[in-house]
Amino acid sequence: MRAAAAARSPTIAAIEADPAGAPCRRPRTPMPATPAYDDLTRTYDRLHRLGHLQALAGWDQAANMPPKGSAARAAALAEMAALLHRIRTDPALAAAIERAEREALDDLQRANLREIRRDWRHANALPESLVQRRQLAASRCEHAWRAQRPANDWAGFLGNFRELLAIAREEAERLSQQQGLARYDALMDRFEPGMRCTVVDRVFGDLRHWLPGLIERVRARQAQQTVIAPVGPFPLAAQRRLCERVIALLGFDFDAGRLDVSTHPFCGGVPEDVRMTTRFREDDFLGSLMGTVHETGHGRYEQNLPRAWLGQPVAEARSMAVHESCSLAFEMQLGSHPGFIARLAPLLAEAFGAQPAFEPANLQRLMTRVQPGLIRVDADEVTYPAHIVLRYEIERPLIEGAIEAEDIPALWDAKMAELLGLDTRGNWRDGPLQDVHWPEGLFGYFPCYTLGAMFAAQWFAAIRRRHPDLDARIHAGDFAPVFDWLRAQIWSQGSRWTTDELAQRASGEALNPAHFKAHLQARYLG
Repeated sequence: MRAAAAARSPTIAAIEADPAGAPCRRPRTPMPATPAYDDLTRTYDRLHRLGHLQALAGWDQAANMPPKGSAARAAALAEMAALLHRIRTDPALAAAIERAEREALDDLQRANLREIRRDWRHANALPESLVQRRQLAASRCEHAWRAQRPANDWAGFLGNFRELLAIAREEAERLSQQQGLARYDALMDRFEPGMRCTVVDRVFGDLRHWLPGLIERVRARQAQQTVIAPVGPFPLAAQRRLCERVIALLGFDFDAGRLDVSTHPFCGGVPEDVRMTTRFREDDFLGSLMGTVHETGHGRYEQNLPRAWLGQPVAEARSMAVHESCSLAFEMQLGSHPGFIARLAPLLAEAFGAQPAFEPANLQRLMTRVQPGLIRVDADEVTYPAHIVLRYEIERPLIEGAIEAEDIPALWDAKMAELLGLDTRGNWRDGPLQDVHWPEGLFGYFPCYTLGAMFAAQWFAAIRRRHPDLDARIHAGDFAPVFDWLRAQIWSQGSRWTTDELAQRASGEALNPAHFKAHLQARYLG
């Protein structure tokens, strides 16, 4: 999971892509004076610096803060949220945006102004009092959830959650009225600009059609395989050292980031100081390891955003689906590739001692085992989309007022039985309490995970067209084709393009879910 990003920092240098797609600098042509635009960039530099403090306070709240600090931290974060909102809604900003539209700007400045206007529009839809109430309610709900989830305390959770849901519905209504969108579309647009339920319904409807049959065929095939389970326990200190070695193998810059522990893994901070977290269990190392690989994909995206543009909205990650495409390109496309797994095998033996389970062929079968399970973050890549469809089909009517919070468990039970054949009755801990998104009020985020998986498959299809020997190079331990392509086509582009334009430029087409289906069929049935 990528934590909500803060605004970013300074001067924008024009770039263009060379024929191979790699970004290259060119001298800026002298431009006429742009006083209104320059004023806007100074404001967003300030927002970036304040957002840096907000992001680190949020990371510390999840990773380090003692329990009795919760109320004070919630109040401090609410104060910061109000300050940032006040800057974004300063009436002078609206006038500056209108004047800047008439100034002689280059293409990159125009893209930045587009993103500034978008940010301004979202902020001005919400009053400061609502922004503060939301931050306080989310902090209370998330902090209490940490104890309520292990206690299986759905009734206790509802007290805080009802308040947060009411605020989310108010946000959705205000954004809806301002933007002329349906309420859930308006919330989803904050994470995935331009995405609409009509597209999600079509894509997820198609998934619902072919995914159950694919799961059945894969499980029937895998039933003929013998898989040796690793023998624990797996000491937490050894797991941490292993994760740090794998992060380094994946190119993460530890001079510009770090790894810590939290209740729910995430990637936060800012591009100059990326904070990733994971969680460990002594009886299972794969969950923490692959979760860390996932967060490393987020972290490398952040570390490779265009530094010359930092502080400006055009330097931010394009969207959460694009962000998830980077984390899933690392976790699923590369992390579950036989060539990468062969590189992991000796590291596991060093960390935990040699055992038959760590032989590369067995490890490959283990890491690509398809088994419907209760927990989304532990799900294999074939059953994972079912978890996302389930959440989307609950939270959309929840925001639209068609159902209430009290209706969630029964709907969850029914959809888990339908989509994955699992019984979750009475198990709220491993049911609707399992994710941090609802306690934090992040409604509209969940679809981005599966949209991101589809983009990740699409990126790898494009990389294979560029490098027909990609699989052989991964087997040889050469991951440069993946990293170089992502850096040139996705990471370094920030928000210069809309999502559709970014995908078109990077892969030759807008989102095409067919690549995801083809990837799953090739890996699991090929």
